[in-house]
Amino acid sequence: MKSMISMIVLALAAGPAFADTLPVPVQTITGAVLDVSASGESKRVPDIATVSAGVVTQAGDAAGAMRDNAARMDRVIAALKRAGIADRDVRTASISLQPQYRYENNQPPVITGYQATNTVTVKFRDIAKAGAVLDALVATGANQISGPELGLDNPAAAMDEARVDAVAKARARADLYARAAGLRVKRILSISEGSFDVPRPLPIMMRAQGMVADAAQSKILPGEQALNVSLSVRFELE
Repeated sequence: MKSMISMIVLALAAGPAFADTLPVPVQTITGAVLDVSASGESKRVPDIATVSAGVVTQAGDAAGAMRDNAARMDRVIAALKRAGIADRDVRTASISLQPQYRYENNQPPVITGYQATNTVTVKFRDIAKAGAVLDALVATGANQISGPELGLDNPAAAMDEARVDAVAKARARADLYARAAGLRVKRILSISEGSFDVPRPLPIMMRAQGMVADAAQSKILPGEQALNVSLSVRFELE
């Protein structure tokens, strides 16, 4: 008896380190096991639009192309600030400088000039105003625009709603199979999340300042998006 008490005292003194070595009880499964996959969905109207806006310039020398590009991009950034776009919502996406070549038969390529490109990613938190801002960017020097990517600024609540929907669908499907087999669902043994999907629209492109007149009517329509979550749920039937 004293020996057993001593072992208990030592175990308590060892604390968590000893507890980690204790075996984990294994749940006994006495009934049939059913695996069900289900996809849940929630729908929301997008509240943000992300657009890439860039300036492409060409010059006979590299310094000239970069200098002209920087000046025009400064005007684009100033236009964004005048439109009320916060600094946190403007991010440099890429800067590049590439030589331009002329190719002739049986001749090595000849550099004819340089092309500089500077692109920023802009997040619009007021989608209704995004089209007008894009028009202003083109008017101030942007000649490369792509987007929009529409989405939710905080999709967590919508994703949780889709998860709840997926679990409910999995349980309804399990009940259906159980009734067909003359059984009932006893419990859920495990739930694993396979994938989630936030759809994005295909990007649209506008290029060159010559499109300013056409871009004067630019509008971005948010529509509605479906967010999907896929789950695998294991049930025990009895």
